[in-house]
Amino acid sequence: MKNRPLYQIALTQVKGVGVAHARELVRVMGSEEAVFKGDIHRLEAIPRISRRLIEEIRDPDVLRRAEKELAFVEKNQLKLLFFTDEHYPRRLTNCVDAPVLLYAKGNADFNREKTISIVGTRGSTRYGEGFCREFVSEIAASFPDVQVVSGLAYGIDICAHRAALQNGLSTVAVLAHGLDRIYPNLHRQTAIEMLEEGALLTEFPSGTNPDRHNFVKRNRIVAGMSDAVIVLESPKKGGSLLTADIANSYFREVFALPGRVDDKVSDGCNRLIADNKALLLHSTADFIAHMGWVESTTPNIPRQTKLFTELSEEEQAIITLLAETGTMQVNAMSIELNTPVPELFMTLLELEMKELVEALPGGMYGLA
Repeated sequence: MKNRPLYQIALTQVKGVGVAHARELVRVMGSEEAVFKGDIHRLEAIPRISRRLIEEIRDPDVLRRAEKELAFVEKNQLKLLFFTDEHYPRRLTNCVDAPVLLYAKGNADFNREKTISIVGTRGSTRYGEGFCREFVSEIAASFPDVQVVSGLAYGIDICAHRAALQNGLSTVAVLAHGLDRIYPNLHRQTAIEMLEEGALLTEFPSGTNPDRHNFVKRNRIVAGMSDAVIVLESPKKGGSLLTADIANSYFREVFALPGRVDDKVSDGCNRLIADNKALLLHSTADFIAHMGWVESTTPNIPRQTKLFTELSEEEQAIITLLAETGTMQVNAMSIELNTPVPELFMTLLELEMKELVEALPGGMYGLA
């Protein structure tokens, strides 16, 4: 559809339309364009779509704003990632508050097999930055295709991006503003260097300022598009702790670098570990082992499988998938089977009780 990008942008310009509303609107109306141009009586029949929201949707100013944004997108050669597109970050699709639309600049594949988010305080120390550089270097040596996600902020964020670049890794900066600017401007050169194999990513249209509440929204994308969130330094209050909490709610692995008890810059990390909200990050090797990323030196030998007639359809689908892949991370399994993570966990538990699958480190599962 030629005008599809226009109507996708328009959906994000309607106040009160989040991803849940957007999915329902597109499903019922049949297309993004039909939401704005189709039979209004069909709109009125959709549950939880109020008269006021319909008036917002059909306000001509919505499409005018969308046309202006689309012109900016085309002029600056940005990529639009709608939540139904194949290039949209798949890990986000299981997050109930995932963005409807993302704007991207660069050449990143947001669906790499391994993606980690590294976050931390803006007031980082040599201890945190040194660990960050060493960790990224060692990860790159074992897994050169891993992607590093962060927020381009001062401190740990920019250290993670630069370490990724220095080691030839793809790195993605999730921004709290539109792509008509770089904040902080001091990191502009690093942002430009990231575009070759990485990307700048945001849900905000041009003209959006880097206001405080936008950083809170940005953090859920940092948490949701990765397999694990790594907090390297944080005081007892900070955005990194919020990112860790969101990651836990998304069933992502969370790791924290411990610090001395009298170091205020490590208060947040120490508390995450003490409250069992994060695993203690001791070394790169421990991280790799816990994530189940240890490379196997033995060939993948196909194993004889059979259909278990006593299994439910959902259980059999998991058995079939694991028979094909050997092992799989729960979030990747959720995407492959199109099943919410909480529901998937319940089915996996049933299969563990039947001694058909086993839980492995790093949220991985395999046949027992």
